[in-house]
Amino acid sequence: MDELLIAWGVREAVRDNAVVVTSELLTNALTHSASDWIVCEVRSTDGVLRIEVEDQNRGSTLPVPGRPGPDDQGGRGLLLVTALSSDWGTADVPHRSGRIVWAELATGEDKPVPP
Repeated sequence: MDELLIAWGVREAVRDNAVVVTSELLTNALTHSASDWIVCEVRSTDGVLRIEVEDQNRGSTLPVPGRPGPDDQGGRGLLLVTALSSDWGTADVPHRSGRIVWAELATGEDKPVPP
């Protein structure tokens, strides 16, 4: 992913944050969705990098930031996503069972970046 973002001209700090956010969203989907497949899409337009992770929505709850204790090994993924992105949320996939968890990061660029 880093090579793609470099080719798009995304600044290093934004690239680093995007890699962490993508990793956390994918890890959450793998861990909590009980899906047979997961799709990740990244695009950038109008100064915003959008990361979407789609799963089959087989999990029992919506994703929410955890409240891990100091010794807990996990539960910080969405806290990181919240801290590193300008916004994030969930959406149902139209016309079939599925959920998209998305995050947006400001790139600081006004021009669109190629898809």
